[in-house]
Amino acid sequence: MSTPRSAPPYWFGDAPVPGWAKLQEKAYAALAGLRRAAYARGVLRTLHAPVPVIVVGNIAVGGTGKTPLTIALVERLQAEGRRPGVASRGYGRDDEATARWVNAGDDAAEVGDEPLLVARHTGARVRVDRDRVAAARALAEAGCDVVVCDDGLQHYRLARDIEIEVIDGRRRYGNGRLLPAGPLREPVERATACDFRVVNTSAAGDGAVEFGEWPMRLRSGIATPLLGGRERPLSVFSGQRVHAVAGLGNPGRFFAMLREHGIAVVPHAFPDHHRYAAEDFQFGSELPVLMTEKDAVKCQAFAGPYHYAVPVRAELPEAFWVALLDRLSTARVNVPVDRVREGGRA
Repeated sequence: MSTPRSAPPYWFGDAPVPGWAKLQEKAYAALAGLRRAAYARGVLRTLHAPVPVIVVGNIAVGGTGKTPLTIALVERLQAEGRRPGVASRGYGRDDEATARWVNAGDDAAEVGDEPLLVARHTGARVRVDRDRVAAARALAEAGCDVVVCDDGLQHYRLARDIEIEVIDGRRRYGNGRLLPAGPLREPVERATACDFRVVNTSAAGDGAVEFGEWPMRLRSGIATPLLGGRERPLSVFSGQRVHAVAGLGNPGRFFAMLREHGIAVVPHAFPDHHRYAAEDFQFGSELPVLMTEKDAVKCQAFAGPYHYAVPVRAELPEAFWVALLDRLSTARVNVPVDRVREGGRA
């Protein structure tokens, strides 16, 4: 069984930060600051897509709920009559140097687990490419009238019209320090430049929403057999022991969600974007296996009748969507601007 890469205890706890991490943090901060300044001053160019671009990302490393929010965003744009496309790097896929279109029947090993999940849920055009500028332009050429980037808040080369930061309501920014002394890719102040700040909360009350933030709940009430067949309500598993599998940036969030449904969880955490094999599921007891959809798209080939995917759906206040659509309606198209502000937006 694979061993997950857990966060150091000082990132989200009270453990002291090692001296070596503090020294590396200074180097990281200097390099990141130079990079931001280079874009802000036009030394490095920021390039535009011919359609508006919305970036969904985070400041802290780890799973925050970006992909469920991306799916909800694409579905809402479709309901409003827009033709959204999704750009993603496709982390963990084979041959990341090759750009690909993503279709619902593709292999996750070739296109990435998260892009495949987006394609299956939304039916939208999805493009994976390390060059997000090229991906956004390809989507526009394919007929998309708005591009949604799943991750990429720090990918300043692609100009963006709207930035959405997603925050884990329980862990937030941890100790507030930059990598590797803390979990932050950029200083906390960077978040103030984002147009929308979404906090992933839970039914247990984790994640108080502060002024200027929007609450998001990831809801689930069903389990879907990987081999097909009728969905089962999660309440069926209440009071039972199950093996719970999660290969996420923050697998504990998935386990906590199952426990909120009264399920006795035997947790099995794997690294984010883990490549599963049949032996990963040799747990020594024949209990039902509940896993995230992101994991399930990589387990179809060796799934058994007791393997279930647990889909989640992002829910946000209607006022959030009204504000977002209003901002999108005023977004520029084809403005030849080569710079980004110090905060990162074009």
